[in-house]
Amino acid sequence: MTTELQFKQYGECAILIEWPEKIDENILEELIFCQKLIQENYFKVIIEVILSYNSLLISYKSGIEDFYSAVFELKKLFKTVKTIEGRKKKLWEIPVCYEAQMAEDLLQFLELKKIKKEELIRLHSSSLYTVFFRGFLPGFLYLGGLDEKLVLPRKAIPSREVQSGSVAIGGSQTGIYPVNSPGGWYVIGKTPIRFFDVKNETLSFVSPGDKLKFVAVDVLEYNAISSLVLEGEYQLKFSVV
Repeated sequence: MTTELQFKQYGECAILIEWPEKIDENILEELIFCQKLIQENYFKVIIEVILSYNSLLISYKSGIEDFYSAVFELKKLFKTVKTIEGRKKKLWEIPVCYEAQMAEDLLQFLELKKIKKEELIRLHSSSLYTVFFRGFLPGFLYLGGLDEKLVLPRKAIPSREVQSGSVAIGGSQTGIYPVNSPGGWYVIGKTPIRFFDVKNETLSFVSPGDKLKFVAVDVLEYNAISSLVLEGEYQLKFSVV
């Protein structure tokens, strides 16, 4: 590992491993690698390993009898690996309609940021976003890479219901609501792509470490893609990077 790790007991049945508190792609690679390493070597005694921006939470099936011994074993496991091999990642092209009829907060966002819609679309769709982890809602992606010019604090009063597929900005992050839910981010667009579907075996097709690029479409294109998605006929574009 290239960074100093902190190990903390998290209740009777879990250990929290912390990296430096920053959003960093090198840290992300270590997190994903260590998560896989723990899952492969501890599958008999753990329930799950939850990933966040700078930590892993290991949940064990039973209480941890000796915390220091458990930490020693984890450190020893990590030391067996000299280098982290580069992983193949997917770059997903996500169609987004940036029209006011699809985005309830678009006009307010433009007014608060004092920019035109064309500039918003250019800035938001020209960035390459990294998927750091999933959370908050099933299939909700925490993305890094938002242009600083689009950063805006979350709403003082959250919306009671944000529609599934809404593309929004909150603070220094952008994201996509996978299901209808309350939310405090500014909705600037909408995608017809489903990021969480209980009918699919994988539930969410995007994995931490993948990349996302938003592609602007008009209302007609949005409706056409939406129909194909409902019929199960739409092929989402992606490339391996």
